[in-house]
Amino acid sequence: MKAAVLTQPGTTPVYADFSDPQPGSGHVVVDVTAAGVHHLDLAKASGAYGDPGTLPYVVGADGVGLTSAGRRVFFTSPVSPHGSWAERTLVAEQDLLDLADGIEDVTAAALGNTGLAAWLALTWRADLQPGQNVLVLGATGALGSIAVQLAKSLGAATVVAADRDPDRLALSSERGADATVTITPDTDLVGAFRDVAGEHGFDVIIDPVWGDPALAAMHVAARGARHVQIGQSAAATIQLPASIVRGARLEILGFAHVDPPVQVRREAYLKLTELAATGSLTVDTMTLPLADCQRAWELQQQGAPSKLVLTP
Repeated sequence: MKAAVLTQPGTTPVYADFSDPQPGSGHVVVDVTAAGVHHLDLAKASGAYGDPGTLPYVVGADGVGLTSAGRRVFFTSPVSPHGSWAERTLVAEQDLLDLADGIEDVTAAALGNTGLAAWLALTWRADLQPGQNVLVLGATGALGSIAVQLAKSLGAATVVAADRDPDRLALSSERGADATVTITPDTDLVGAFRDVAGEHGFDVIIDPVWGDPALAAMHVAARGARHVQIGQSAAATIQLPASIVRGARLEILGFAHVDPPVQVRREAYLKLTELAATGSLTVDTMTLPLADCQRAWELQQQGAPSKLVLTP
């Protein structure tokens, strides 16, 4: 079969032949129809997350496809050395999630781990309640754009979208954000956040960026706010005064989409795909054929404006 194969850490995967996966006890072969492209794929291949694993291996952490029984599924955590950037992959049966009827494979793949992270960060981790205020940092990214829409659909009183590109932030307003904040080196972020949050402040902060934006957001946290830390695209460290955490009784919560129990993830993904199938949730995608895996790799490194999806 054809696949995107990584042969050495720190290199770009190549489109090449790879051995077909074989089904086994508790594991099924999935014919891949669409696979998501994630920063995690790049980080693992670079060795940033420790040993990248047995080499060579097929890149890709999740996707959508068909089992031999004809079941259409979203899958995650393919069994090494197989990955989702391939014509076929091997997955533990327990890691298969069902899709709502009426959703296209590309959209379903784009909503995979990225959409689950947005939904579960707001619900399972932050316990967002109707009437609370939400700030989404990195709001024009794949996760952030979904989080803005979901926060509004979950009953948030005020949803603020913050990011660097004012043109793309305008789209956040069209999709539910009550206010936007453009992040520039000259922006007084604390002041800008206070202007849009009002006296109450933010009850929930969704943070895939860290760095100065995260620190500024914490200055405007409401009493008992939950700051959900998902990524570090702005910086890996901050200098955080203890008084900010203590004064707001701030909860800083680390989160990864794999944390919740599988049944919680199943229910969340089904709800996500139902929302997308009915048009209540919009996902911006860019589709490339699997043969262009190197181009997808480059675009992800550069920060693609839409969620990248590969189609075998």
